Amino acid sequence: MIEQKYQSLVFSFFMALLMSGIMSFVISLFNLGFIENIFFIWLKAWGFAFVVAFPVILIVTPVVKVLVAFFIKIDE
Repeated sequence: MIEQKYQSLVFSFFMALLMSGIMSFVISLFNLGFIENIFFIWLKAWGFAFVVAFPVILIVTPVVKVLVAFFIKIDE
């Protein structure tokens, strides 16, 4: 098992993996339709998307946390 101190890194990894996979599949289908090689085209797009998404999530997460904290009302 992975230690708890790496929770945010593991969360970011799986978030990037799933979101890049879903989005690259949807965009590939939207742009190309159900063509013969769509599965392999999608896998190639997914690989590229994940390489971009993972570091972006790591960089953007602190900014998003600040934005969420700004917009969420704290009950007193």
